[in-house]
Amino acid sequence: MPDALFSLLLDDADATDRLGAAFARLLRAGDVLLLEGQIGAGKTHFARAVIRTLLAANGAQEDIPSPTFTLVQTYDAGTEIWHSDLYRLTSPDEAIELGLEEAFDSAICLVEWPDRLGDLAPDRALTLRFSYENEGQSRRVEGFGDRTWRGRLVAFLEDSDG
Repeated sequence: MPDALFSLLLDDADATDRLGAAFARLLRAGDVLLLEGQIGAGKTHFARAVIRTLLAANGAQEDIPSPTFTLVQTYDAGTEIWHSDLYRLTSPDEAIELGLEEAFDSAICLVEWPDRLGDLAPDRALTLRFSYENEGQSRRVEGFGDRTWRGRLVAFLEDSDG
């Protein structure tokens, strides 16, 4: 895995919402976020914040259920958004059956439990690893990606400051 690009402490759910909203402004078609972490670490909460922000930017508002049972939920926010939870998959072939490989090229994809993808995980993806901190009172998120992501994150932060 590449070196960490960033590490942030999220004190509460509102901080996770703000991070998701910030990422929504950064994402574009073909971006894949691999969301790692234990159950309850904040993956779905973050994904919902991203989706809610992207939908609102296009004047839409929808219920955003967890894809735990459906495996994939899709949304139209000008660019298609795929939110998947692969926890119940037993092999990468099942991810192919869902159509994820094609979505990786054309949609914004938020993938929970990406270890189920095996070798199908795109090299260009940004991995966000969520973990518990302070005896479970807060969360930490670390981002891992290639130099393209490093450049995009730096440019985004510079634009956000101005």
